[in-house]
Amino acid sequence: MALKDILVIVDEQPAAGARIDVALALSAEHDAHLTGLYISLPVSLPSYIESFLTEEMRTTWEAEENARAAQAGIRFTESVRRAGRLERSEWRVVTGVAAEVAAVHGRYADLVVVSQQDPAAAPGLPQLEPEALVFACGRPVLVVPYVGRFETVGRRVLVGWNGSREAARAVADALPVLERARLVTLLAINTAPGKDEVGDEPGLGIARHLAHHAIIAEAAHFICEPHEIGDTLLNYTTDLGCDLIVMGAYGRNRLRSLVLGSLTGFILEHMTVPVLLSH
Repeated sequence: MALKDILVIVDEQPAAGARIDVALALSAEHDAHLTGLYISLPVSLPSYIESFLTEEMRTTWEAEENARAAQAGIRFTESVRRAGRLERSEWRVVTGVAAEVAAVHGRYADLVVVSQQDPAAAPGLPQLEPEALVFACGRPVLVVPYVGRFETVGRRVLVGWNGSREAARAVADALPVLERARLVTLLAINTAPGKDEVGDEPGLGIARHLAHHAIIAEAAHFICEPHEIGDTLLNYTTDLGCDLIVMGAYGRNRLRSLVLGSLTGFILEHMTVPVLLSH
């Protein structure tokens, strides 16, 4: 298996460079087509303000937005050219609501690459919410931290496993990456033996499944206080030197997902390596 179609969201955020580099590295490893998508914002103001908006003001806005899109396109194209992937790339500029456009275009890709939200981002620069995107597009979303450079992604992988539907979906979506990994560790935290598992050992069932894909995975199981789960997962990621976390994304619209949803939010806020999310 391999990733053959990757979409990376390109914007004006400082983190866009690292995001493009990660997408390029994956596209080269999998010989995948890479699409850079810039989402141009339409003029959207309350109706009582719209009436005071002159044609000249609209024209100025459109010219500025076109200039921003052109600059983003240059950034993407130069990165692709340096990587020798120009013939396997595509540049798109689409006008619309960022989350909606990204979700629609993401449905026609094997993987969508975005950045973690930067709390210190300059006002006025839109940021996609990764968690919302993974629920909307129906494809795995790779979230790249807003700080740092990532020379490798997927050499040493930590999989957050709890036997849930979302975790199973994440493992299935990550198979092209897991098949190329040098180390795969399945981490179960506070998982009761036999619960949502095949067998009495947490992680044993999914490890057996991965072995059928010629993926040898180690299984680890920790017990900790509920409020320590996020830190435990991130600390173990650091201890193993992992460069990718794979986990299910859990919404907050169902009672059973309240705690799990807060874990997803915690990881997205405190992540130090890229995280592949699926729902």
